[in-house]
Amino acid sequence: MSVMKNRTHFYVSRKNALTWLMALCLAASAVTRIWFLGMKGTDEPTYVWSQIILPLTATTLYALIALFDGKEHFFRTAVPVWMAALYCGLVLQRTVGSRLMLALFWIALIFFASLYTDVVTGNRTHTALPIILVSLVPLLFLLYYCRGALLHLDTRVVLVFLPDILALLGAALISFAVRMAPQGEYHPTWGDRSDGRRIRSIPAMSQIVPYIMVERNESCNLFSESLEITHIDRYIRQKRKEGLTSFGINHVLLAAYCRAVCRYPGLNRFVSGQKVYSRGEDIQYSMTIKKEMRADSPDTCIKVHLSPRDTADDVYRKFQSAVDEVKNTPLDSSFDNTAGLLTLIPGVFLKFTVWLLKLLDYFGLLPKFLLEVSPFHGSLFMTSMGSLGIPPIYHHLYNFGNMPVFGAFGMKRRATEVLEDGTVVLRKFVDLKFTMDERILDGYYYAAFFKHYKRILQHPEILDQPPEEVLQDID
Repeated sequence: MSVMKNRTHFYVSRKNALTWLMALCLAASAVTRIWFLGMKGTDEPTYVWSQIILPLTATTLYALIALFDGKEHFFRTAVPVWMAALYCGLVLQRTVGSRLMLALFWIALIFFASLYTDVVTGNRTHTALPIILVSLVPLLFLLYYCRGALLHLDTRVVLVFLPDILALLGAALISFAVRMAPQGEYHPTWGDRSDGRRIRSIPAMSQIVPYIMVERNESCNLFSESLEITHIDRYIRQKRKEGLTSFGINHVLLAAYCRAVCRYPGLNRFVSGQKVYSRGEDIQYSMTIKKEMRADSPDTCIKVHLSPRDTADDVYRKFQSAVDEVKNTPLDSSFDNTAGLLTLIPGVFLKFTVWLLKLLDYFGLLPKFLLEVSPFHGSLFMTSMGSLGIPPIYHHLYNFGNMPVFGAFGMKRRATEVLEDGTVVLRKFVDLKFTMDERILDGYYYAAFFKHYKRILQHPEILDQPPEEVLQDID
């Protein structure tokens, strides 16, 4: 695994008074701009869109991002900055007569917007100083340009430039509130999703494959394994003696999977929008359960957030908490409630709604609360065929969502084995079957993962202690 690139993460806090002063300046800029439009009056659509709607949208968007999303996604303020640069260019196009000067102004605007974008993204700089310079220079230039009107208190001219002065003043204030997060932790940047960061350094072939094999079901590989479970059974009995009364093989398989991801973090990737992403240390496990073990009992889905650092006890507590929440309450789960709302939509419109959800998901715009209740978005879906008394099946992957791995384990079975000395012994086995999205990893990586997974299951007692090391996925 290659080392992840350490990007600088800039952020602003709502606890900083400068952040609120910025919002006040931008709000005043919007009010004065609307007020001046009311005084002047105009019916020219081009003027309204370029000189009113565009700057109003830019200032409002900047203030909202900084106030409500500045902690994690301050880099998104680059969007309103580019909108403001476009607005300034259109203003200059109306006022500057020389083509050479106009070209130089456009170059300067593009330079400042590009520099701001590069800095807030954190690719090449480890200081917020360029943000201060990019914010102060346009303000000082505008004040110098209006110096005569300001000195002589020419109200008519001042009113024309007051909205822009207030907007640039707000940008200058917020630049002094920008802080740099400590190095070492990954923070979101352009191209990332709310449920994963984009993997950018995979080989070119791996980047092309999702465009060739578009659907998840046409991109799956199948894997089967038989586990001799003498050690696992002994381990389960020990955990139940310790008070984990419902501890079973499902918890062991799940805890071992999390532990194997410590060494092979690529298993926590997924494909969405023809791009490969990583969930980092957030292993999202989904499972279908019944409230009662009857054929007429309805199914529901649970989602549990696990970590490669979890021990078997951690996995048990998180899993049982999710199961108990569903089984011990008469109310439906969040998934059931969401599905129930969708069934209220007439058939044709429901089809359009699902298409719209897929479109939003493709571009990473699906609301986070929907991602949370969706069992189709996660790291691993596991089903217990053993509880039904049948062998495991190869379960298909879902084309909706981004679930890359679906596992199934069957009922316990007994089989005879002949040892090297010719002795015949009777042993107990459990069969496992996995369906995997081959677009996230190559066959060698999957093979190495499952070998390691099986070694852990042969010595389940190591799951009682946290892992010594958790490897990070590539950048």
